[in-house]
Amino acid sequence: MQDSAQAREASSFCAELVRSHDFVRYASSLFVSAPRRRALLALYAFNVEVSRVRTQVSQPLPGEMRLQWWTDMLAGMEHGGVEGNPVAAELLLAIQTWGLPVVRLSRLIEEHQFDLYNDPMPTVAALEGYINDTSSALFSLASAVFGQSSGGIEHLARHAGLAQGMVQVMISLPLDASRRQLFVPQQVLENQGCGIEDVFAGKQTPNLRAAFDQLLGEARAHLTTAFDLMATVPPEVRSVFLPLAQVRRDLTRLSRADNNPFALGSTPRFQTLWTLWRASRSRKFSA
Repeated sequence: MQDSAQAREASSFCAELVRSHDFVRYASSLFVSAPRRRALLALYAFNVEVSRVRTQVSQPLPGEMRLQWWTDMLAGMEHGGVEGNPVAAELLLAIQTWGLPVVRLSRLIEEHQFDLYNDPMPTVAALEGYINDTSSALFSLASAVFGQSSGGIEHLARHAGLAQGMVQVMISLPLDASRRQLFVPQQVLENQGCGIEDVFAGKQTPNLRAAFDQLLGEARAHLTTAFDLMATVPPEVRSVFLPLAQVRRDLTRLSRADNNPFALGSTPRFQTLWTLWRASRSRKFSA
């Protein structure tokens, strides 16, 4: 059992981890009350830890072992170290306090095993399955922190996650291509007469641009559906979906004809805060 000083330290650690590695979700958490914010940051810190395993290992096996540790921890079979792991301690507290579904958290870990290998994403359906158990799951789990769980919430979370996940595939394209990973579905590339090596070469061609535009079109359709569904869910849970305001902004930028998808870029943090603040005051995201 953590004492109050350990608990504060663990909570602060999670907040800093999310602020450093997932600023959009960190910023969105600033718009909710402190108790729920703590749970959200524990959830998002867990996602950061699992998502960045690929960048911390040079071979798949050590990555598999790290992911297995998280799976065992959720199953109550940890091999020591939970009390000394602030993210694990905070996540367990959030699960106990807010009744987060462990099965959904475990599936998120399992899905990130794909990251450890350089197998290309084969189809749009495969990408949707991956995103549904990662990005969409986070929206669903965050909604559970607000005591909200329904078919309507799940429908919204699915489309919100698909929009965010597909946009993130394009944002991460330069880094993924540099390490010969492919999250743009092969099916989409082949539909436009492109191959995997076209992506890894990092040279934009009309066919490749058409493939990317096809994926962005899928993201746009999911984002439109998510915004339409926002009005059907309780106002108190809508702040969970504030990251969609940044997704919309990113999608607009990525869709510009002069955008180079292979150029590394980042959004200034003050711009993200401004985007989310303006969205939080709109009818779509507020009561």
